Amino acid sequence: MCATCGCSDETGIRVIDPEADGHGHGHDHVHPETQRTVLLEQDILAANDLLAENNRGWLAERAIHAVNLMSSPGSGKTTLLERTIRELGREFPMTVIEGDQETVFDADRIRATGCRVIQVNTGAGCHLDADMLAKALRTLDPPSRSTVFIENVGNLVCPALFDLGEGTRTVIMSVTEGSDKPGKYPHMFRTADVVLLNKIDLLPYVDFDVDAFLTALTQVNPRSRVLKMSATGGEGMDDWYGWLRERVDLGPTL
Repeated sequence: MCATCGCSDETGIRVIDPEADGHGHGHDHVHPETQRTVLLEQDILAANDLLAENNRGWLAERAIHAVNLMSSPGSGKTTLLERTIRELGREFPMTVIEGDQETVFDADRIRATGCRVIQVNTGAGCHLDADMLAKALRTLDPPSRSTVFIENVGNLVCPALFDLGEGTRTVIMSVTEGSDKPGKYPHMFRTADVVLLNKIDLLPYVDFDVDAFLTALTQVNPRSRVLKMSATGGEGMDDWYGWLRERVDLGPTL
């Protein structure tokens, strides 16, 4: 059991052999070690969810919109943030929380835009959790009626399981990845409020089936909005900015 995120170790691995006709894992009893793993996962997630609700209340009191940005490594999260801050930052205040296992490279890139940023290094951890966000928010102290972008650790598994108390969950998917990702990583896409299909300027040069991707996403999450864009070239960025504007609370705090 991973003490950080509740991911199963070798005791929880299932090996599926479609050609096997033996006993396998088709039996109806539960191994004790698997039961312990499930219970520990439930305890970890329950504790995190309680902290997430505290974060949600803290943010709501200040009318702060927190956006949890999740994706594979290299999908373009930081590039998206850099462009967003430079082109939209004069309209309403923005701050950034950067999550990575090590280094401050991405935080340095965000700081170069003039935006306030704090780096959270998770070490061996594969995601941010609600406690990490709570500490980061209190250090960053974002202003009321602002937007906080949370750039989560890059992977399509662990971040999907952990509610941070954010207002919206955004998944960034680049066309350099396979169009089958929603089917392979359903938990990530199932909870997304919006999916950004990034790097569309590369579509002529890569083998990516947009229609297959949209079909797979609809099967997992029919309510998610999809925005096609290129954070480098600028295509579709106005749709992203419009989506953000819709969620900015310019009224009085609670």
